[in-house]
Amino acid sequence: MHFSNGQDSDCADFISLELSCLQRDDANKKKKQQHVVEAKVVFSFIDQVEMQNPVYIAQAETCSFHDFSRARHMFITRQALEQSSVNLKDDTMVSSSSSCNPNTKDQLLPHMCQHFEHLLQTEVGADVKFEVGGDTLAAHRCVLAARSRVFMSQLFGPMKEGTDNTGVIHIKDMEASVFRALLTFIYTDSFPFMEEDNGQEEEEGVQQGQDEDETWLQWHQDLLVAADRYDVQRLKCICERELSEQLCVSSVMSTLALAEQHHCHGLKQACFKFIQVQSPSCLQTLIASNGWDHVFETYPSVLKELIAKLASNHRK
Repeated sequence: MHFSNGQDSDCADFISLELSCLQRDDANKKKKQQHVVEAKVVFSFIDQVEMQNPVYIAQAETCSFHDFSRARHMFITRQALEQSSVNLKDDTMVSSSSSCNPNTKDQLLPHMCQHFEHLLQTEVGADVKFEVGGDTLAAHRCVLAARSRVFMSQLFGPMKEGTDNTGVIHIKDMEASVFRALLTFIYTDSFPFMEEDNGQEEEEGVQQGQDEDETWLQWHQDLLVAADRYDVQRLKCICERELSEQLCVSSVMSTLALAEQHHCHGLKQACFKFIQVQSPSCLQTLIASNGWDHVFETYPSVLKELIAKLASNHRK
């Protein structure tokens, strides 16, 4: 069961979960104190790639159900859940468990994503290094090659990138934080979080909100570029979806240009649809923006297509 408002006042801002072991019959209920069930329990979101990061998951643990109940009172904050794309079915969140009997052959596999993330963080067995924006990052050739055809060619094929006399591969035109996030996704298949700038002073009011929106936009656009550059299609699709869902008047033109440059047809169509439903005053703001000028100068065919769609709307 779950408690959408927390199980008690101490965790009112959290979603609380509780897993109970059901008895098969009354006879078993009478033996409750003597009967012990051992199970490995994991609470996580189903079919939500961006929510599979460990920060959103109660780590796997083997539990002895002496009291036939196991709770996770602070599973996730309500704010984080509401800002995510999680869809609850019938206001129900699902948890699952499996019997953990050492005498059976069906054993739970280890959490592979967590193990690979640990491998990336510890750099154990790393056999390739990258220099990006002044930072040196270590990784494993086989992991990168298995997840990216571009890395496969660069590390094992004829299109190897330039290295210095120490064997370090230099990555140009990319921030270290973005490349580090790309590696994180490659190892964990989880959408990476933005790195916080601890040296930046916090601002208040509208300006802070605008800065956060711009940072969010830049982060997703940079990740899309990196994903396209290294042919990590799953990450690219996630970035396209997020950008499509968060379009606004101030960002739509830069997103449209990005979609055209990196052949994101779905994102491009989402930008067109967004622009088509804007009011005349918003359209005037778009036309007067630098983003409009950039698309006009760089991708005139896109602008012609957009104008044709706007004209079609006007005729209707």
